Amino acid sequence: MNLTQAETEKEYVIKAIETDDEELNSFLFSLGCYSGELITVISHLRGGCIVSIKDGRYNIDKELAEAIIV
Repeated sequence: MNLTQAETEKEYVIKAIETDDEELNSFLFSLGCYSGELITVISHLRGGCIVSIKDGRYNIDKELAEAIIV
């Protein structure tokens, strides 16, 4: 499942990042978002969701949320 389908306030392990866009991969990696890392969905928004990764909170859009498989 991807982050758009994840429950709020529940911790997940990132299984994969499904994108062919190398720039997107680099951006997510710079946030600490890569396979094996823990991620928590704080809340869902119309255009995406707010997530917590390594003590940081980020607002990611729907495209990014769909690329992160948990």
